Amino acid sequence: MIPKAIRRTDEGLSIDWDGQGHVAFFPARALRTDCPCAECVAEMTGERILDPDTVPVDIRPMSVKLVGAYGLRVTWSDGHHTGIYTYDRLLRTCPCSRCATTAGRPSGSGA
Repeated sequence: MIPKAIRRTDEGLSIDWDGQGHVAFFPARALRTDCPCAECVAEMTGERILDPDTVPVDIRPMSVKLVGAYGLRVTWSDGHHTGIYTYDRLLRTCPCSRCATTAGRPSGSGA
């Protein structure tokens, strides 16, 4: 699913999935510590190698760019910018009240 709108604030990213009320807010620090790039996750094992204690508590997204039709690249205030957050991954971890339960997860989300 491609979002209808993405809004960046210092606190995080707000994603409107469908233009009909399915809106999620992804807090900046949680999103940064969940970065899927090879600097943050071991490629061969999938083990998280980023130490969350090294991520500033006041981390913020400085810019957000679309990557094709499948994801976002965030440039963070700590200079990190290599992670691509796919829409599928974001939707699977959507923190909105609609998706808070497994039964409410969007179809095709893999949850």
